[in-house]
Amino acid sequence: QVQLVESGGGLVQAGGSLRLSCAASVSISNIDALGWYRQAPGKQRELVAVITSYGTTNYADPVRGRFTISRVNAKKVVSLQMNSLKPEDTAVYYCNARGSQYDYWGQGTQVTVSS
Repeated sequence: QVQLVESGGGLVQAGGSLRLSCAASVSISNIDALGWYRQAPGKQRELVAVITSYGTTNYADPVRGRFTISRVNAKKVVSLQMNSLKPEDTAVYYCNARGSQYDYWGQGTQVTVSS
């Protein structure tokens, strides 16, 4: 069982920055993929960014070039640096740890971007 706890959400003006962190209860070194997803009101949850155990990253088109995902295995933390935030980035952001045999989610953290 892996527990994931997100932090760092909040209210920010358009153009501002936030850094989300996700702390895992166990070592993340061997977790196949760590990702951030988001869900806006009335919309489906969508992938924002993912980083594999090899360090390979992938980003959704709307955030590419503005967001950066990183992981520090020694600290059991995966982070999401969000720059140049837009009102359309407003959503609940969820941390995810996934492999062939598991799929864990955090409780989410709210990000609100005002125009």
